[in-house]
Amino acid sequence: MRVEVFLYILVMAAVTYLIRMLPLTLIRRKITNRTLRSFLYYVPYATLSAMTFPAILTATGSAISAALGFAAALILAFRGKSLLTVATIASATAFFNRRAKLLTIVIESLVFTLSQNALRPSASTR
Repeated sequence: MRVEVFLYILVMAAVTYLIRMLPLTLIRRKITNRTLRSFLYYVPYATLSAMTFPAILTATGSAISAALGFAAALILAFRGKSLLTVATIASATAFFNRRAKLLTIVIESLVFTLSQNALRPSASTR
């Protein structure tokens, strides 16, 4: 291998090490600033979103099927469905849109019906 490859690996290792070790060595006491604590609370969610959102839009190769799957996931997530339900229905929506438009319509109708049933108050809460 060329020397540049080893140099790149060494630089990446050093940067990774510094990113992980500097906060541990520089911040020794508890963070009391509310604004900073609030900012740090959302860093993992923002990082996960930044890593997965581009993959959501490019995974199917079609912007329409990706947008439909993403919309289905958003609707179900805001309705409070479980992660497994959201992921399964969003994936199925994107997949079937790519394969057959009729199945997408059926799945979206099913999602709409399920979400409408979830919004109705149950008999025990009346």
